[in-house]
Amino acid sequence: MSTDFDRIYLNQSKFSGRFRIADSGLGWKASTSGGSAANQAKAPFLLPATELSTIQWSRGSRGFELKINTKNQGAIQLDGFSQDDFNLIKGDFHRRFNVQVEHKEHSLRGWNWGKTDLARNELVFALNGKPTFEIPYSRITNTNLTAKNEVGIEFNIQDEDYQPAGDEMVEMRFYIPGAIESKDEDEDMMKKEEESGNLPKEEGAEDIENVPEQKSLAESFYEELKEKADIGEVAGDVIVSFPDVFLATPRGRYDIDMYKDSIRLRGKTYEYKLQYRQIQRIVSLPKADDIHHLIVLAIDPPLRQGQTTYPFLVMQFQKDEETEVQLNLDDENYELNYKDKLKRQYDAKTHIVLSHVLKGLTDRRVIVPGEYKSKYDQCAVSCSYKANEGYLYPLDNAFFFLTKPTLYIPFSDVSTVNISRAGQTSTSSRTFDLEIVLRLNKGSTTFGNISKEEQQLLESFLKSKNLRVQNEDKEAQQRLQTALGSDSEDEDINMGSAGEDDESVDEDFHESSAGEDEDVAEEFDSDASMSDAGSDEDEDDDESRPSKKPKTE
Repeated sequence: MSTDFDRIYLNQSKFSGRFRIADSGLGWKASTSGGSAANQAKAPFLLPATELSTIQWSRGSRGFELKINTKNQGAIQLDGFSQDDFNLIKGDFHRRFNVQVEHKEHSLRGWNWGKTDLARNELVFALNGKPTFEIPYSRITNTNLTAKNEVGIEFNIQDEDYQPAGDEMVEMRFYIPGAIESKDEDEDMMKKEEESGNLPKEEGAEDIENVPEQKSLAESFYEELKEKADIGEVAGDVIVSFPDVFLATPRGRYDIDMYKDSIRLRGKTYEYKLQYRQIQRIVSLPKADDIHHLIVLAIDPPLRQGQTTYPFLVMQFQKDEETEVQLNLDDENYELNYKDKLKRQYDAKTHIVLSHVLKGLTDRRVIVPGEYKSKYDQCAVSCSYKANEGYLYPLDNAFFFLTKPTLYIPFSDVSTVNISRAGQTSTSSRTFDLEIVLRLNKGSTTFGNISKEEQQLLESFLKSKNLRVQNEDKEAQQRLQTALGSDSEDEDINMGSAGEDDESVDEDFHESSAGEDEDVAEEFDSDASMSDAGSDEDEDDDESRPSKKPKTE
């Protein structure tokens, strides 16, 4: 006869279920009331009695917890028991499986230092012999030696079977000071042979003391954790490898190893593990310099490096670089799983080989440039986003900006496209700005300093994609012409023009100016004749002017 417990949570799940202890082993099944239909349809969890290793009873988040360390399936957590259930569970496990249930007390001091113990199925962080917390190896997806004395651990948040309640921790870092002496096995063997006299010493050679190499405790902990958690896949499982690939984001050179379900990027400082289901898009684009080719992977959720996230991986290759690789698959596995997706052997340009392998392993199509061609027969235009210079790729269904930051804007999210600073009277008529306004009030993105030569081709391409394009300067000119056209109909007042004033001749002005010139001549010319003054008096009787006395010397 079995023993049942209701409202028990398996591995910190959101929904409870029924836990059963039977002679054949343990079982858990989600409750039929509450929860999603998909959760209720899941098969029950079964653990045979032969898998039981050790059992621990301790305080949990929902009461009391039963932790089961198995031989091959890691650590199993069952939470939601009451304190009164301990004696019944302890007697049942002893009677059915001859296994003792150990009562464990956790340290509640809240200190952030202690000792780590890499146990069989989990990492235990303890203080004064009492565990503070435990991390199952199955929850660790990656680890990195982030500094000389610091190790970072990343947790798996992509497991569909693991649905914890509340928020999830994504990363934890351990500071491990100190160092230990590291000796290679070869050096130890050589030393033993020299001491036994099997290896002759050179004549006149002086004995030089071997200085032992120092190895940090953090590095030792990192290597042991990597082995325990089985983070690095076995080298024999690699389907294909691409060594020394340059990544613009995150910047550095990495060796790319492709496995059945994941990609591993191995750099000098950091290592990343990427599941194929995280890859949302594969984009293959030629760079505008006609020297390099880019392959961009859109990732969700993004890779993490501390507080920095990388939603895009940008790989850069020489345009004419070629590679020759052969898949590390046996004939039976290839014929069964990869015959219609991959070639057995590749001998082509590196970016073509990599994109084809990614397409076959991820079942994602590769996005390539579409119909758009610039004035210089390229698939991109040079521009700037804020303070960053780059290239804008108008694809068949999206805008793509490279390289930093990488932006992907689907046409389905675009409300309008505004072209500004493109008029003839603009102070910077050689360039214009392209503003992309998004739907649902999600803001706008502006790409500036685009050459004026690209305006007509780019505007025609966007209109062919049924995008709403507005040219602000053209609309302003049309409004001005409309306003001037309405004013020309009113002919009641004619103010003249500056040109007409220039053409009119003022004769009186010229005559008076001539007379003044003569007066000036008489006043300053000592040889001027007196008859001129008399003739002036005879001709103009109305305007009498006093006669000038001759100058006496």
